[in-house]
Parts: sequence; C-alpha cells; structure tokens
Amino acid sequence: MDLDYDYLVVGSGFGGSVAALRLSQKGYKVLVVEQGRWFKSEQFPKTNWNLRKWLWVPFLRFYGFSRLKFFRHITVMAGAGVGGGSLVYANTLPVPRKEFYSTGSWTGLADWEKELAPYYETAAKMLGASTNPSFGPGDLALEELSKVIGKHDHFEPTRVAVFFGEKEKIVPDPYFDNEGPDREGCRFCGGCMVGCRYNAKNTLDKNYLYLAQKKGAEIWAKNRVDDVVPLGGNLEKNQGESGYMVRISPLGKFGLGKKRIFVKGVVFSGGVLGTIPLLLKLKKKSLPNLSDQVGYSVRTNNEALIGVVSRQKDKNFSEGVAIGSIVHTDSHSHLEPVRYSTGSGFFRLLMAPMLSGKNFGHRLLLLVWDFIRHPIDNARAYFVGNWANRVQIMLFMQTIDSRLRLRRGLFGMQTGIDYGVKPSAFIPEAQELAKGYAKIVNGKPLVLPTESLFGIPTTAHILGGACIGRNDKEGVVNTRNEVFNYKNLLVVDGSSISANPGVNPSLSITALAERAMDLIP
Repeated sequence: MDLDYDYLVVGSGFGGSVAALRLSQKGYKVLVVEQGRWFKSEQFPKTNWNLRKWLWVPFLRFYGFSRLKFFRHITVMAGAGVGGGSLVYANTLPVPRKEFYSTGSWTGLADWEKELAPYYETAAKMLGASTNPSFGPGDLALEELSKVIGKHDHFEPTRVAVFFGEKEKIVPDPYFDNEGPDREGCRFCGGCMVGCRYNAKNTLDKNYLYLAQKKGAEIWAKNRVDDVVPLGGNLEKNQGESGYMVRISPLGKFGLGKKRIFVKGVVFSGGVLGTIPLLLKLKKKSLPNLSDQVGYSVRTNNEALIGVVSRQKDKNFSEGVAIGSIVHTDSHSHLEPVRYSTGSGFFRLLMAPMLSGKNFGHRLLLLVWDFIRHPIDNARAYFVGNWANRVQIMLFMQTIDSRLRLRRGLFGMQTGIDYGVKPSAFIPEAQELAKGYAKIVNGKPLVLPTESLFGIPTTAHILGGACIGRNDKEGVVNTRNEVFNYKNLLVVDGSSISANPGVNPSLSITALAERAMDLIP
C-alpha cells in the first residue's frame, strides 16, 4: 500500500515540534495534527477576560490556548494550539538538579545526566534561552524574601525563551541565520501567559515548527486523531511492521470531513492530557498490546500556586517577563514569582483565602471565619481596581515524589492514587513562604477554592503516564521513546518524563525529544 506520509505527529508542543523538524530534516514526509488553532501575534487576547480567545473549551466554541482541567486529585493548567504549551507557558528554561536523573522508572537504564547534556544545549539554543536582564517589583520582593530566609546566594534571574532586543524595534531573525521570522524586542509587559502580542516570546511556531514547514512538514490545525490501526490484519499479533491507518476528524464539524491517512509511523506528542487519553482509548480498541502501565506514574511536580494580592498602590506587579527570577529554598524546593499583564484579572473570580484544615467541614469553618475576621482585607483583595497590577502568583515546586494514575471512567478521564500519598494543597513550606512574601509586599495570600475547600492542588506541569521503563511491565516506552510491542510508534512529550524534575519541565521535554529524534536513522 502506498503511504500518504512517513510519520504523523499527534500534537505540536515541545515534543511534537521537535519531531516535526528533525524528521523533516532527515528526509521524511511529515504531517502534524493539532487539535488547537493557529495564532498570529495580533490574534492573542489583550487580557484573559477575553475568554473566547484565551480559554480552550471546544463545546462552547472557545478555541483559546489555555486549558483548565479539574480532576478528583488535581487541577491542571495546560496549553492548546499550534505551538502547544509554548503559547501559554511562562518561558522559563531551567535544567533540573541531579536527583531528577536517578529516580523514577528510568533509573539505571542510562547515565541520563550525561546522555541528555548535549541535548539540553541544543534545546536551549533552539528555544533562544537568554538570562532575564530586568527585575520587576515582584522579583525584587522575592530577592528580599531570599535574604529573610537566608537563601540570597540561591536567588538568581531565570533563563527564558524571550528575545531581548531593542523595545518595539523589529529586526531580521536573530537566531537561525535569517531562516526564521522577524522579531521584536521584549516590552516587559508581563503578557507571556496571555499570549505575546509583540512577537518577542520564542514560541514553537517561531522556531521548530517554522523551520519544519520550510522543510516540507504539513500542519493541520483544528483536527483530532481518533484512531491508530496497524495495517495487515490480526490486532492481537500485529506490531505495525506495515504501517498504520490513522483516522482524523476536523474539530467542530459534527462528524463531517473525516479522513483516513496511511503512515509508516506515529509520534504521540499531545501532552499528558492528550496522549494518555488517546493511548488508553487505543489500548481498548486497536492497539491492545500497549503496556498495562499506560496512565500510571503521573506526576504533578509537587506544586503549589498561591496568589498574593498587595495593598501597595505605588507598585505595578505586572511589569517584567512572566517569571523573571527564582530562589532555591532548599535542596528539593524552588519558588518563582509569576505575573500576568495589566488588566488580566480573570483569576480574581477563582480565588479564596489560603488556609489548611483537617477536612472539608473544618476548612469551610476556617474560610467563613476568615471572611468574618478580615472583611476589609478580603474586600480589598477581591475588588482591587487592576488585579493583575496588584497580584503576584507564587509558584512553588518540589522534586519530592507522589504519583497519580489517569484512567478512563464513565464520565471521562479520572485520577486515582498510584504510589505514595496523594498530592496535597497544603504544603507547609509553600504556605510559610507565601506568608513571608505577603509581609514584604503588604499583601494577602489567596488560592483556588478547590484547594481551600477540597484540598485539591493545582499544577501547571503534569507529567508522566507513558514513562520510560526496562520493559512493558515497568514502562510504556523504551530508552529510545519507542512504544513497547509496536514498530515505529513513539511517545515524545511530557508523558514520557519518568521522574519529578521539580522545576519548569519544558526544556527537559525538548531535550528528551531531541535525543529521541537523533536516534531515528
């Protein structure tokens, strides 16, 4: 049978974009299928109050680039669109500490720190990693907190995927010998996570995907992969040696316009919220020999997200890049201040006082008591004029491990406990640091009500579910990111991350994808 493409890549985030470029450079004919839409710089919303452009809720015909997904054990923030998580992430590109390379299901299968080192360099270069040159009020407050806790030596500016050229000046491509698009210098407006409207953020559509298209890769936006079927008969014995038939549906067309594409191989790169539900569906249907480990070892980076609303009217906390600084608070924990652009105050509708209690009833009483004791403070926190200018979100991350399981349920995807204690919304270190930061900025800490009342934590970095293992009893993919029991199927995204990095994982996903593609002939 004649094949339509050599490889079909499902998703265009940090894994899929690398696959699209590197496979195209090796002479393969590549198709990228992405559920989300294309965005030009001027199409991003001015603030996150423009829900139709900002949020991804397809059944409401909201085709934005920011996803909020609520589960029993975790609330997940993720990206959607051509460029995946790069459209909405905070640009930060740290390299994990040594513990990351020697824990989890990939332990002992390679010297991962040495193995990935050159790929981290390649990934940083491709993403245009630069040290943040300018601190905003939120960064300066974090520096002051680092002195208070005796960690000033561990405070530093972040490396971010931003072009720091001359403000408002458009210049020819500064990264790829004029092979890439023109760029404009950062305005330090804090709008990185609402979509960079000024062409300064190094999103994947400006590097990997841009160059992949020049090499012939095709990108189909607003399309969804429904099925992947090995060619040649008996599904129980078929390992895909002859290739695969992939069913694709256009989004929002009510079943019309479906296509069948024949390919040699498939690269699953839809992120945890895309890849794992699809693999679980395929295991029940057309890929029965997928490992039983699909959906296991899902990690949350052990995160806490706490908003501190300041009473200081003379400071604008939206100034700067989304995350401009970081402090390493102990051997396994990190703290970063996160900001949104001026006017982006949507999250004020989703906030409640930070607290901790033994159970729902206890926390409900504490919540009511907080409003009774501090009516003025709470009113100021909720009704402050320009919320984004007065709030700093504190992102706390740890390498400490806890693991969830994603599984298909009667009403969609569900979470369960895989190993250890369930992730907690009440991390004592995070809450103490938030209180210390609040003292410095004269503010009040707030969290999502799912945390205050139900104890469900929030993460912007969900990982795992299709981890690297020694065999199909210990993982879903091998050390080359190849799916066990099938030919030319790979998982190349955050789903294959097999340990808890404890820092923003985008650079690690990109480096692992670079390595996986380098191993393909």
